[in-house]
Amino acid sequence: MAKRSSLFIRIVEGKNLPAKDVTGSSDPYCIVKVDHEPIIRTATVWKTLCPFWGEEYQVHLLPTFHSVAFYVMDEDALSRDDVIGKVCLTRDTLATHPKGFSGWAHLTEVDPDEEVQGEIHLRLEVVSGTRACRLRCSVLEARDLAPKDRNGASDPFVRVRYNGQMQETSIVKKSRYPRWNETFEFELEEGAAEVLCVEAWDWDLVSRNDFLGKVVFNVQRLRAAQQEEGWFRLQPDQSKSRREEGNLGSLQLEVRLRDEMVLPSGCYQPLVQLLCREVKMGTQSPGQLILLIEETTSTECRQDVATTLLKLFLGQGLAKDFLDLLFQLELGRTSEANTLFRSNSLASKSMESFLKVAGMRYLHDVLGPIIDRVFEEKKYVELDPSKVEVKDVGCSGLHRPQTKAEVLEQSAQTLRAHLGALLSSLSRSDRACPAVVRATFRQLFRRVRERFPSAQDENVPFIAVTSFLCLRFISPAIMAPKLFHLRERHADARTSRTLLLLAKAVQNVGNMDTPASRAKEAWMEPLQPTVRQGVAQLKDFITKLVDIQEKEELDLQRAQSLQAPPMKEGPLFIHRTKGKGPLMSSSFKKLHFSLTTEALSFAKTPSSKCVNELNQWLSALRKVSINNTGLLGSYHPGVFRGDKWSCCHQRDKTDLGCNKTRSRVTLQEWNDPLDHDLEAQLIYRHLLGVEATLREKHRQRGAGPEAGPVLTGPGAAPEDPLAQLLQVLQDLREAHRSNPAGSPPLEPSRILELQT
Repeated sequence: MAKRSSLFIRIVEGKNLPAKDVTGSSDPYCIVKVDHEPIIRTATVWKTLCPFWGEEYQVHLLPTFHSVAFYVMDEDALSRDDVIGKVCLTRDTLATHPKGFSGWAHLTEVDPDEEVQGEIHLRLEVVSGTRACRLRCSVLEARDLAPKDRNGASDPFVRVRYNGQMQETSIVKKSRYPRWNETFEFELEEGAAEVLCVEAWDWDLVSRNDFLGKVVFNVQRLRAAQQEEGWFRLQPDQSKSRREEGNLGSLQLEVRLRDEMVLPSGCYQPLVQLLCREVKMGTQSPGQLILLIEETTSTECRQDVATTLLKLFLGQGLAKDFLDLLFQLELGRTSEANTLFRSNSLASKSMESFLKVAGMRYLHDVLGPIIDRVFEEKKYVELDPSKVEVKDVGCSGLHRPQTKAEVLEQSAQTLRAHLGALLSSLSRSDRACPAVVRATFRQLFRRVRERFPSAQDENVPFIAVTSFLCLRFISPAIMAPKLFHLRERHADARTSRTLLLLAKAVQNVGNMDTPASRAKEAWMEPLQPTVRQGVAQLKDFITKLVDIQEKEELDLQRAQSLQAPPMKEGPLFIHRTKGKGPLMSSSFKKLHFSLTTEALSFAKTPSSKCVNELNQWLSALRKVSINNTGLLGSYHPGVFRGDKWSCCHQRDKTDLGCNKTRSRVTLQEWNDPLDHDLEAQLIYRHLLGVEATLREKHRQRGAGPEAGPVLTGPGAAPEDPLAQLLQVLQDLREAHRSNPAGSPPLEPSRILELQT
């Protein structure tokens, strides 16, 4: 049984930020740190005091983390980035609010004396003497101290204070992992101070010393324990009076902590087998558990439930069958063809998640080059005559300003070129589409055609496919390429408008150019020839997509399974240092790396374009190393130069590492390996929350007024899956209770609002 912790983080926007540039503006971005380890960096929003990010992240981390902090920074091209302010949330605060934080939080000034990190290893003893007792404090070592100097290290020493006396260790130069092994003694007197304070400092020759953190001990408790030794987390100096919040602006956040106690795999097998049996039986199942789950799932958590169910069935090889069952359930309650898959049902949400998990690389191949071209050209594009700003366009030649008609015509040409390129790329990609995605679309096409067989509904099966492919996958990716990992930065205002108009055109093609879509925005008329041509291309593409035989798909799946799919790929810069001394030079070499679950390889040229930041690479490396039984618990972050380690100055090359490895902090992404036990636990937790409703459904079906648990043994009715589900939930509840750690108790939904 293992405890898993994760953070859902949504960084929405900032407002009223102070100006940090001479232009009276700022270029803000956010850095998120968990216990001072940077894990997330948002894109920079240029020249604004009210930035919008809208970025979401899921972070998996150790249950023992202490805090998560959000730093708003101002990016500078020529100097070090400025810190605007921060918001800090402790783990204890998040744990007491199951729905987390949602709202605006004031940014506070970053106080250097509060920016502490790391741990210190101490041994404390109370030694009895002939005349008096003495307090002995051995300062052994420290690790992961904050870097206070420009060289990325510190020059740490320790002060030990007791009863007005102070003693100091020696200074260890240029190290964040110092070792002292020095011992100090103080005489214990009756009525003397009952507090021992151990402070870590960074020594500076010219300026004042920097505070690195402290640990405070109760001497009375030490007398009772006689001896205590261990690693102690350094704490900030909170003795100073809290300064009032300055005018640093606010940050809108959503942060939710989720703790799950995951049982061994065998405990979840009855639940998984029951759900899998329901999916295999489809609409023939007498229990219709999938339908019951949909009916008892609220709108606010439907996306989470859909994603979890999809991953669970992906792990069982039943994703296509699960989606097919949802298609049939939705078709069964849909009477009007024009309303099909237009709601946020479990089928729609599950299909959205499925495309992101199974089709993201395909999306990058089809859409990536077009998005890159839009970003690189930065052309002014506008089709709405009421929004054209001629002054923003420039001159057409010899300093003659362009007319509005010329702007509209040039914009239409640009959009027709982008739309045509996208449709051509898509129409050629039928065999590049992942086999499981093709099979799912083929099943969807077939089910819709069976439900709406008349000639007047001949376009409905095509629209059913495009409602997911175009409206819920390609169009959202065009409008927000950063959120689909197509670009590392958000688009500026001009590029955003181009992307929005392109996405509208793709939606019109996906709607098969219906009169309703044309009438909505008549100024899109200049694109109609390309849209009509695109409809024909798209129908031809879908026809080929759903016509590929299952045998071909199986052959392709076998061929693809021979190679491990990439976890992460993209360019990295390798730093090379040449020469020694003050005239040394350095250079960077760019190589394209590819990381799979089996190997890390590189080449001089990329096979595909996907830029990844350092934290994403670290996250991917940790994921592929998670099952490595030989993974080190500690390492040396420095190098062994001359006769000692540069990080901790130890002289034994084989000495254990001075810093513990951080192998458990990872970012959840669309290509993550499946975690079968966690997905099953999340389904169990959801079902536990709606158990009362399920019992009421069971009672209404005639199971008796009490609707107590129904055993799955010889006396159980095999034709009553709901009764079996209730018994499975009871068994899992007992399994959690039998473990000393227990399962986190269900609490009423509460949310803490942060208001300005």
